[in-house]
Amino acid sequence: MPMFQSIKFRLIGLGILIIVAGIGLRLFFALPFAQGLLRDEVAAQQFSMASYVARDIDHSIQARRALLTELSSALPPALLSQPQQLTAWLRERQRINPLFNSGLLVVPPDGKGVLAQYPTVPGREELLFSASDWFRAALHADTPVMGRPKRGRAIHEPILVMAVPVRNAARQVVAVLAGVVVLNTPGFLDRLQETKLGVSGGFLLVSPADKLFVGASDPAMVLTPTPPPGVNLLHDRAMAGYRGTGITVNAKGVEELSAMVTVPSTGWFVVARIPTAEVFHPINAMLGFYLRNTLVILAGMIILMLLLLPRTLRPLTDAAHAMRDMADGKRALAPLPVQRRDEVGSLVLGFNYLVERLRDKEAALKASEARMAFMAHHDTLTGLCNRAMLEDRLQQAMARAQRDSSHFALLFCDLDNFKPINDVFGHEAGDAILRQVAARLLDERRSTDTVARLGGDEFVILLTDLGDARAASVGVAGQLLAAIGIPFNVGGRLFELSASIGIALYTQAGISTSQLMSQADIAMYQAKRAGKNEFCVFDETLEPFRV
Repeated sequence: MPMFQSIKFRLIGLGILIIVAGIGLRLFFALPFAQGLLRDEVAAQQFSMASYVARDIDHSIQARRALLTELSSALPPALLSQPQQLTAWLRERQRINPLFNSGLLVVPPDGKGVLAQYPTVPGREELLFSASDWFRAALHADTPVMGRPKRGRAIHEPILVMAVPVRNAARQVVAVLAGVVVLNTPGFLDRLQETKLGVSGGFLLVSPADKLFVGASDPAMVLTPTPPPGVNLLHDRAMAGYRGTGITVNAKGVEELSAMVTVPSTGWFVVARIPTAEVFHPINAMLGFYLRNTLVILAGMIILMLLLLPRTLRPLTDAAHAMRDMADGKRALAPLPVQRRDEVGSLVLGFNYLVERLRDKEAALKASEARMAFMAHHDTLTGLCNRAMLEDRLQQAMARAQRDSSHFALLFCDLDNFKPINDVFGHEAGDAILRQVAARLLDERRSTDTVARLGGDEFVILLTDLGDARAASVGVAGQLLAAIGIPFNVGGRLFELSASIGIALYTQAGISTSQLMSQADIAMYQAKRAGKNEFCVFDETLEPFRV
């Protein structure tokens, strides 16, 4: 019988046909699938990088705003009539914290020139600031304001001006304190120009309100207007508030993969972009390599099947089918029977060993994930909620209170004279006491309440869904003082402690979580000044009083 008429030859021919068809089908279906996976992976990475850059920019803005607030509060009004002393004061602050690399300046209320500046920029003292957006906004603001990014009139560099009013004891604006920072200064927006995505990708920082590119990897785009509507559809969506990822064609006709992330404190957004040709280059290169080597691989497979297919690969094929069924969920993951003690048997033994290891690692991973999830939101010493969990619970309570017009209270508890225990008896005794304090704070608390440890001997109790917030929080504070007043037994030694508790009440909208924490902290210190072992409620006039 001729060889081509044999069942073996036909099966091999059928196998070759199936292999070739499988290769074609894989290319037809797998290529778009792989491109989609690669696109999603790159988009996720771009979004992560854009988020990092946005957080970095937001941190830089917030740090400069905080510095201006601190300087305006510390600026002695008497120095406004003493230019030399005021300049020296600015020079000292600039030396300590040089966040505004183009200088600090104090402008009179009429906006004509400057009362003082450091460092001195020639020509700045002759400028008229009364028409500047940041100057007009600062005259009517209580917090730092930020002007429109522009090119400086004195230094001719892209700059950003932040300003805050300086008020006298009568709350009248007596000057405007401004800080000027060059946009591409190190530690501010320089990373936009230094960081590249691929070969030709990069970042953009866009101000939707100003329709302006504030920063860009391409220096030529800085302070240029954004494209008009209709040129870049994804950009139009981003200007309207969309944040996420997508593919678009830019103004130059290049298809790009972009990710947009908001810079919270400014209203700006960061765009991470890269041409799709670079994104899919690995797939296209792999496709060319795959096609060039298909014939060689196919010839090798034909020879392999002719020589080894009848007997050698039968156990391996059986094992492969079993493994594939397990991977597809058609049968339970379990060890395979070893039919022969050869290489195929060794492979099956290796697979069986892998199955056991996967089971062990899966169990260990689940335990580790549970442990890490607990550690991420709880204090390791006491098991109470940590600061992050407290902040989340406080945000939820505030949202619920605004929605339902309900009330809640925040109790800031600080142990009195706790430090000497650590100093005299060691941290082991201190830690034991802190664990007992945590247990007493949890005692009699409702499931809706939150007890958290901020660190050291500071604890916070969040009481939610209160009808009479003042009465309920005062009652709880009294119960806590009584509980902490009971002596603590550590290794047979008794320790007597007390606590000072500050209470902040949330009865209306318009206050942030940080302000509420600050109110409770102020009230706690008022309780300490009242003699300790006390509690105080923060008054709405910002002056705490003793209950």
